[in-house]
Amino acid sequence: MQDDDMALEVVVPVEEKDVDSIALGKTIWNEITAGVGIWGAFRPVFAVALSLVPFLFLGQHFNRKHRRGFDWFLLQIPLAFTLVLWVLLYVWSVFDAWRDASVNVASSHDQS
Repeated sequence: MQDDDMALEVVVPVEEKDVDSIALGKTIWNEITAGVGIWGAFRPVFAVALSLVPFLFLGQHFNRKHRRGFDWFLLQIPLAFTLVLWVLLYVWSVFDAWRDASVNVASSHDQS
């Protein structure tokens, strides 16, 4: 019984902070979009979706690489005779559209 009489009670004040829902929303938004906004986050995806349209190389045109898109359009004519080379050009154009869009987003993010 004497142990109970000798017990010390320690009280630590706890400071509760209010959660700022706007700041929390901004933090979540920046994490989702990697700090480049919704368009910057989805620009490479959109470029890939456009470049999946065969024969037109729209992903290059979307990335404002019009000369490359036109050159590849003309290059596919002789490559169409060899289906394997045309498929390689098509797959490379999809990758190239994604890469160019990612570089555009990264460079615009660095400038701001």
